[in-house]
Amino acid sequence: MSVAFPAIEAAAALLAGHAHRTPVLTSHTVDARTGATVFFKCENFQRMGAFKFRGAYHALARLPDDARRRGVVAYSSGNHAQAVALAGQLLGIPATIVMPSDAPRVKLEATRGYGARVVLYDRDTQRREDIAAELADREGLTTIPPFDHPDVIAGQGTAALELLRETGPLDYLLVPCGGGGLLSGSAIAANACAPGIRVIGVEPAAGDDVTRSFRSGTLQSVDNPDTIADGARTQSAGRYTFPLIQSHVHDMLTVTDDELLRAMFFLMERMKFVLEPTGALGAAALLSGKVDARGKRVGVIVSGGNVDLFALAPYLAKGRAAYGA
Repeated sequence: MSVAFPAIEAAAALLAGHAHRTPVLTSHTVDARTGATVFFKCENFQRMGAFKFRGAYHALARLPDDARRRGVVAYSSGNHAQAVALAGQLLGIPATIVMPSDAPRVKLEATRGYGARVVLYDRDTQRREDIAAELADREGLTTIPPFDHPDVIAGQGTAALELLRETGPLDYLLVPCGGGGLLSGSAIAANACAPGIRVIGVEPAAGDDVTRSFRSGTLQSVDNPDTIADGARTQSAGRYTFPLIQSHVHDMLTVTDDELLRAMFFLMERMKFVLEPTGALGAAALLSGKVDARGKRVGVIVSGGNVDLFALAPYLAKGRAAYGA
């Protein structure tokens, strides 16, 4: 089972009235700096603060009644955790979330606040997939993975669908990439809505598993990469997302943590919105000049804004230093 554009259109219809239609923002300063016309799809204003709500709600809403009664289990460092917890609360589906003990405090507290049962694990000694599988087997729960699921992918693709329906055709679409759910869904939607567009996935340099996979044609992995982009610390792309990326994505790029920090600092200062490091991946590739977008119309998906406020000040201090300010 794969994902095609009609599934994304159907997901958009199901999500209508439940997911926010997030704003598309522009900046004369960004346009002047890049020589492009840039449109930011701001999923940091989505419910629970990230695009993940789209895929989680779509996947849970499509469960049969018996699976809804038993409940679901998910594993996540934060945004998918919150998304499944909130979707479960809205749909009346019990949710258990396996989270690392060092997950950002804001994401851990929000997940519990949405009513989910949280099971903590040590990411250095335990595998979250094993813990979730044991819970699913013992309690009859349905596993909702963070990216490698057709209904999740279709839901995530609605972000790009909304963007392109608002802006019209684009030349480039820059999309953050962790496990590839947002990237693969967005690429399917973008190619259907804007033939000739170039979809580019962006990863942190320390977690470049999808970039290496894309270049080599074989699935590569990375073990707990050391990057501030905690939402992109996935080990590898999945059995659904990797083939979709191979088929629908045109290129992959990486950015360093310093480039991420510079982009966060710049966008917070100039566009006045809060974003998390992972959410800035696409913007960092554009602002660091890794994409020559002069004279082009460019879409950038800002994937989330769930940054721990206690970590924000050090991030901004590092960003100012990296920015040369």
